[in-house]
Amino acid sequence: MRTEAGGARAPRGRRAKIWLAAGTVLVAGTGAVVALRAGSDANTAADGPHVVHTSVDSLDLTGSSGERELAARSTKAFRMLAVSWQDPSVRLDGTVRVRTRSSATGKWSGWQALGAGDAQPDPAERDRAGVRGGTAPLWAGPSDGVQVKADGKSLPKGLTVDLVDPGKDGSTTPAMDPAAYAMPGDGEETPTDPPTDPGTASTPEQTPSDSPAETTPAPAGSATETPAESTPPPTPTAEPSQSTDAGTTAPASPSASTSTAPPTSASPTAPGYLPSLSAAYPSCASASAVPHTVPSPLPAQPPATKVPAPPFVTRAGWGADECVRDTGYPDYGHTVKAVFVHHTDTTNTYSCADSPSIVRSLYALHLHQGWRDLGYNFLVDKCGTIFEGRFGGAAMPVIGAQTYGFNTDSMGIAAIGTYTDLSGGDSTASTIVGATPSQAMVTAISRIAAWKLGMSRVSPTGTSTLTEGAKDSSGFTFGKTYTVNAVSGHRNGFATDCPGNQLYAKLGTVRSYAAGPPAGVGVTSVDSASGTVRSGTGYVTGTTATVRWSTSTPTSLLSGAEVLVDGISVAKVAGTATSASVTLTSGRHTVQVRAAHVSGKTATSAAVTVTADTTRPTYPTAPLAQLGKGTVNTAAVPVTVTWKAADDNGLRSQAATSPTAKNLTATSTSWSTTAKSATATKFGLTATDLAGNTATASVTRTATLIQESSAKATGTWTKRSSSSYLGGYSASSGTTNASLTWTFKGRSVAWIASRASTSGAVKIYVDGTYQATVDLKSATTAYRQAMWTKTWSSAAQHTLKIVVVGTSGRPTVTTDGIAVLN
Repeated sequence: MRTEAGGARAPRGRRAKIWLAAGTVLVAGTGAVVALRAGSDANTAADGPHVVHTSVDSLDLTGSSGERELAARSTKAFRMLAVSWQDPSVRLDGTVRVRTRSSATGKWSGWQALGAGDAQPDPAERDRAGVRGGTAPLWAGPSDGVQVKADGKSLPKGLTVDLVDPGKDGSTTPAMDPAAYAMPGDGEETPTDPPTDPGTASTPEQTPSDSPAETTPAPAGSATETPAESTPPPTPTAEPSQSTDAGTTAPASPSASTSTAPPTSASPTAPGYLPSLSAAYPSCASASAVPHTVPSPLPAQPPATKVPAPPFVTRAGWGADECVRDTGYPDYGHTVKAVFVHHTDTTNTYSCADSPSIVRSLYALHLHQGWRDLGYNFLVDKCGTIFEGRFGGAAMPVIGAQTYGFNTDSMGIAAIGTYTDLSGGDSTASTIVGATPSQAMVTAISRIAAWKLGMSRVSPTGTSTLTEGAKDSSGFTFGKTYTVNAVSGHRNGFATDCPGNQLYAKLGTVRSYAAGPPAGVGVTSVDSASGTVRSGTGYVTGTTATVRWSTSTPTSLLSGAEVLVDGISVAKVAGTATSASVTLTSGRHTVQVRAAHVSGKTATSAAVTVTADTTRPTYPTAPLAQLGKGTVNTAAVPVTVTWKAADDNGLRSQAATSPTAKNLTATSTSWSTTAKSATATKFGLTATDLAGNTATASVTRTATLIQESSAKATGTWTKRSSSSYLGGYSASSGTTNASLTWTFKGRSVAWIASRASTSGAVKIYVDGTYQATVDLKSATTAYRQAMWTKTWSSAAQHTLKIVVVGTSGRPTVTTDGIAVLN
């Protein structure tokens, strides 16, 4: 067993040597002389607050040339593993299978086949002494046992299984760099800025801090760490200078780059975001005195871009031990011309809380295989969290170890997980089941591509040319220039199935998201204070409305949006917003939404029609109250109210307000209620139109009960007494043609009677004219029933006469008087 832990690694590659004293100078890529603070920064030291120490235990596989294995055995705790061998130029011609034992349950997993590792450094880094080849990694979770079987025609020499313990995360929240890496003179819009012309937007310039620890304040209410240094480090500024130690004279430089980051968040340390010397050369307990050198030539400052960087977890945030990588600066290209999308070939069942551990494990494996540093420039998990990869400055064109032969002037983004689908074209060497990339992951990849390609002035939907830098890359010729999509899959630059069919199929979406303009911009509703109201194909509101919209492009890739009313911008909001309040003048309008992409490109939705209605509903037919049928008592005489309400744009609802409240439909024209006898009763109504405007109407009437004793009688009538009758008594007759006649003044009348199975019928006359024959027979007995009504347009004197029909077998009728409405 061989165990690797910390220890400073000497830098390799061509550098310009500068022995530092406090306050020495760096020559920036723009030709300016910039003073930088020398010395150690606590947050980048090996024992800094974010450092998590990892370890790799290597166990030899034994056996014949065609079959090697490691018998099942207990091990130190680990979470990730890979199998590696001595010569990185040798491809694994065989099958490697592993199984692991869970330290939580003690159970062994099933056998898992490992595919070949895809990401590789270019020859200059790969061909160094001690660099190893390796399989794709396997994230096993907490484990303490392993078994390995390898078989093939000719297996590579020096096969080992490498078990990675990523260490334990601290209690601090991973440091997230803000989406605010603006460049000098950048016209970057803040999230609340409206879309503006790319040539006119501007923000005040700020001078970045020299602190190499790139952290963002924790969300409100959460704990934050106090930096180790109580005094802020000096802020580097570009100033005119005399000749440097090297005898160089440089003109004055522009001020340091703009940053929209919060003041408490540290920024990159020099124009173009070249890390500070103290970050490149951390103070490590095991470090020997080495000259502190800078890249030669110094990389150029990244060009200005309107596209902000997405928030990402810095190396300090995921716990990178800077003492175990090659110290010093990495190699830099000229600019990022293409983005290669990868997958890590690890399992997809991980929790996003494990993502920092996965990144540290990959870092440890790449270092164990002899690489200078983590190979990828960025990594993205399925929750959309972005992690900074290889050291050198996130904004810089750092040469990674990701697409063999094409690492220069490109950038590698690794999606954590496996995204094969095995439907054809994907390798079957690995048995890890592929997943569909999450929307959050696709969005995050798009944001990185938009930012990095934005600095290079390369359209994410365009193409770029890269020169093959390796002599042994299958399918590619050394020194030949190839045209690739600006956003490509690893398979477009190397013989691999990476990033898997499912993720590769999403690259068109990534290009569209990253390039803009916003897609799928559409108004989803225009709401008044009482909700969404449609009228035909348009909307009806009051003078205040809320416009809502959606886009198929994620809002995190939008810099702003504005609402247009009749073609004029009336409201501007942040790109993440999906609604805005507007004020409208009375009348008909067209409403649109214009969304701005972070690149500055815009797209405008189709117009919708909105009518701002300030006119109240009307009552073309005023309320009319009339007596109704039903049970009568002194506290509740049945009344029916009729009316007609109208509005030019339509009614939303109606309601009765008195003598009782009741919700009515928008189309209601009648309402059954009651009135108290001998009391003036107001019958009130309210109509509300689609815009929320209201109108009221009412009518007041008095209902009076007139007993049968007030009528003129002919024939034989009998007085009956009961508490069920109005006033305690009623009149009954079974004599044919017996009659009762009431004389009254009113505008509505109702005849009241009792009903039973033996009840007969009467004929009704008004003012001497026959009106109807009413049969009182009923299967159930009912008292005080308004059986017949008549209404006039105004009050006048009338007579109502009932005549007993003398129905055969049931001639008797019982009357309880009349009700009159005035």
